[in-house]
Amino acid sequence: MPRRLRLRPRRHRQLRVLRQYGRSPGPRTGPPAQRGQAAHPVPRSAAVHPPRDVRPARRIRRRTRSRPGRQCPRRRHPRRSPAGRRGRHHRAGLRPHRAAGSKRGSEVSRVTVPGPRRPSEDVLNKLKPVITKRWLSPGAWRRDVYEQLDGYKALRKALTYEPGDLITFMKDSGHRGRGGAGFPVGMKWQFVPDDGQEHYLVVNADEGEPGTCKDLPLMMNDPHSVIEGIAIASYAIKANRAFVYVRGEAVHAARRLRGAVAEAKEAGYLGKDILGSGFDLEVVIHSGAGAYICGEETALLDSLEGKRGQPRLRPPFPATHGLYQKPTCINNVGTIAAVPHIVLGGAEWWKSIGSENSAGTMIYSLSGRVKRPGQYECSMGTTLAELIELAGGMEDGHELKFFTPGGSSTPMLSAEHVDVPLDFDNVSKAGSILGTTALMIFSDQDCPVVACWRWLKFYQHESCGKCTPCREGNYWMVRVYERILSGTGTPADLKLLTDACRNLLGRSFCGLGDGATSCVTSSLKYFKQDYLDYIDGHKQPLFDAVQIGAH
Repeated sequence: MPRRLRLRPRRHRQLRVLRQYGRSPGPRTGPPAQRGQAAHPVPRSAAVHPPRDVRPARRIRRRTRSRPGRQCPRRRHPRRSPAGRRGRHHRAGLRPHRAAGSKRGSEVSRVTVPGPRRPSEDVLNKLKPVITKRWLSPGAWRRDVYEQLDGYKALRKALTYEPGDLITFMKDSGHRGRGGAGFPVGMKWQFVPDDGQEHYLVVNADEGEPGTCKDLPLMMNDPHSVIEGIAIASYAIKANRAFVYVRGEAVHAARRLRGAVAEAKEAGYLGKDILGSGFDLEVVIHSGAGAYICGEETALLDSLEGKRGQPRLRPPFPATHGLYQKPTCINNVGTIAAVPHIVLGGAEWWKSIGSENSAGTMIYSLSGRVKRPGQYECSMGTTLAELIELAGGMEDGHELKFFTPGGSSTPMLSAEHVDVPLDFDNVSKAGSILGTTALMIFSDQDCPVVACWRWLKFYQHESCGKCTPCREGNYWMVRVYERILSGTGTPADLKLLTDACRNLLGRSFCGLGDGATSCVTSSLKYFKQDYLDYIDGHKQPLFDAVQIGAH
């Protein structure tokens, strides 16, 4: 019979498993036994309430795993060596937390650790939870909760517009795509010709670039906002069928979307004669096979048709010859999820949030050497310095060295760009691309050469092989990097990398080849000395040349 467990919250509401005193199984109804220490006081913010018949809890200690032929020293119990316990806390600069009015022997096994500094009020005002405002609501993925939080009100309002007026409204709002290119949404909708053919709307949810992680939590926490945005966009471009292409590994997100589609159809927000408007719409959730190349819009269309995911030659463009050679509009998940908020709030409200040519908010995904990585929805134009402050600052002992403003396919920037406003225009002037706002933060203890090598290995693996420059160029650049990192490189290898990037840039059907060159050219621009340190022997080789076959 398993022992009964208790849970007690620690810092940041993380739960820690505790077990009761005693070894005998079964319930205990008597009072807690006195063992020279008082029972634990009631936690300040209990997330799980234990039964009253559970005896005082103690912490589970990890057992030291011994190796054969090696004697591990026995650790003394902290209660049996109070002096040692006190010395350990004092050496670490920490003090045990003691409840008010308790005696000296009743300390809770919790220490007060100074956390990240609170951001200033000016920086906190940069946070604009619009798209993410429902994420922390319990059961936000359910339709009843979504309707209580202004859900499907924008669809009712949009159905009172004419489709052409809705496109004009979206153009006036200045809303730009959140998938990487930043193309104006209203203009993209207008490109779909009104020629009497069947139209399609395709939502790109194939999020697979290293560092990018904003669409998956959006689909998990607020799928109905995506469904409502699909209904509004389909009404604007006169499409009666919409497809959501979800990455194959995102199984849980696909389930949430399918559940949201079923709930919306049951309530009359999808299907025949939506809300009595005479508009019909069917939404299909399609899971891909996990190929990164299918994030490119034309390769996505081929995969959706059941073919091998490979980019198409353009023109013709998807607006006129897209899915099944019919007029098709392709938008990102974040682009579509923002549409209901814009319709409800108004074009002028959306333009008032961001910068001049970059309206609205953006979900910035911070990862790497920060204390609190995660998703931060701020107004467009927020700087990296402000985002790092929101994330609690850099990790202790680390200083910013370089970062990617929009994922691994965007040129990296150095620490001198920490005050550049992160919007479409200012990042472009700084020599990079805003992309998907996946900010990977690297410190002075990280090597840009190693980072580029790992990214190139990803692009080499994910290349579909249709274009010779991309197929061969990425393969040979990985080999050159392995030669440099193994300590057998020469200064001529740097020129070879530059020539390979020149022959690859702009010579492939899609942007995978262009994105693969971004990290190489930008790292050679800002951190050429790091390459020379490996070549000259000032840095220890990362691995042996014989092991990887560098040549």
